[in-house]
Amino acid sequence: MQSSAYGASLAGGAFDPVAFVKQPQTILRFLSWLFSIVVFATITAEGYTKHKEEQSKCMFNENDSACSYAVGIGILAFLACVVFLILDAYFPNISNAKERKYIVMGDLGFSGVWTFLWFICFCVLVNQWSKTKGDDVIADAGRAVVVFTFFSIISWGILVYFAFARYRQGVNDFGQEYNDPANDHTSSYPTSPYASSGPTGYQQSPGDYQPPTF
Repeated sequence: MQSSAYGASLAGGAFDPVAFVKQPQTILRFLSWLFSIVVFATITAEGYTKHKEEQSKCMFNENDSACSYAVGIGILAFLACVVFLILDAYFPNISNAKERKYIVMGDLGFSGVWTFLWFICFCVLVNQWSKTKGDDVIADAGRAVVVFTFFSIISWGILVYFAFARYRQGVNDFGQEYNDPANDHTSSYPTSPYASSGPTGYQQSPGDYQPPTF
C-alpha cells in the first residue's frame, strides 16, 4: 500500500514547527521572502532621487521602468513566498494525491518563471547601474538592490530544483505502486464459477428425441 506521495506521508499527523523550519525548502522560501523585501523596500525608500523642483527619478539611470519592474517583481515574490510557505505547512495534511500534484506543479511552474524574471531584473539593473551618474545617488542602496536581486536568482533556482525533485518522486511513487494486470504474468487468474459444462446426471443422445403428439 502506498504510504507517501510527493515527498510527504499520506497519513497526515500533527504539525511539527521545528521540523518544518529545518526543512531546506522552508529555509529557501524564507530567504527568498527576505531578499524580495530588501529589493522592493530599498527601491521604495531610497531608490528615487529628486533634483530641485523636478519629479523624483529612479536611481538606476533615471529609468523609472527599471525601478517599477524590480518593485513589482519583489512584491509578487514576497506574496508568493507567504502563500507557498502556508501550503508547505499544510501539505502533509492533504490526503488527496491529485491536490498535492497540482500544488507541486504550481510551485515548479511559478519558481521557474520567477527565476527567469529575477534574471531579467538583474540584467536590467546592472545595465542601468553601469550608466548611472550623479552625486545624489545612494550608491550603497543601488548595490544592495543589485546584489539581492542576484541572490534571488539563486534561491528561486534552487526552489525549482526542489520542486522538480518532489514532482519526480511523486511520479515514481505512483509508477511503482501501479501494476497493469495485463502485463503481470506472475498473478494467477481466478477460475470461472461457470467452468462446468452443464448440470450433472442428465445426458441425452440424439436417438432419444421424440416429437410432440398433436
